[in-house]
Amino acid sequence: MLTDQNPLPSTIDARLRAQLEFVVEVDRLKTVLRQSPLAAADRRENDAEHSWHLALMVVLLAEHSDEPIDVGHTVKLVLVHDLVEIYAGDTPLYSDATDQQEREEAAADRLFGMLPADQARVFRALWDEFEARGTPEARFAKAMDRLQPLLLNWMARGGTWKSPGVTADVVRARKAVIGEASSSLWAAGRELIDEGERRGWAAPGR
Repeated sequence: MLTDQNPLPSTIDARLRAQLEFVVEVDRLKTVLRQSPLAAADRRENDAEHSWHLALMVVLLAEHSDEPIDVGHTVKLVLVHDLVEIYAGDTPLYSDATDQQEREEAAADRLFGMLPADQARVFRALWDEFEARGTPEARFAKAMDRLQPLLLNWMARGGTWKSPGVTADVVRARKAVIGEASSSLWAAGRELIDEGERRGWAAPGR
């Protein structure tokens, strides 16, 4: 843990101390780089920036959900979902990694286990809900997770769409989960991908 380098005073209440240690530990999220380029600067975004962007998108775009959603709960889902990447690392969308679930499950056990038991259960339940996509909130949260980098790649005139082996059809297939939550947002997403293909920003589908 980061606080091992400079432990918090032992006089702090034990529950609060554990919570503050967790707050310090998740500062690591700011160091986890994603593949997506920023729209406003010539660098890649980090996981903390990504999570903030998703939370804002939930608040802004909730009206486009095909099912009613609890906005506050959905914000919690997007804020928690990538915390495990502190230990598991980011898995690019267009990679062929087969051990992602195993790595992230182990990371969830380790990270959320730092919290007081009741909060550990809450955070783990949020993470599991996001992964399972069994609720309207989780489906919309996942849609935001796929829509945000789509927008960033559009602004970068392709970005990760230009990765080896990636075609416009591959992009459509990986982004189709947006349509599970919002027909209107997926229609807009398809327009961006289609236009990107026409402009040569993504290899033609085949």
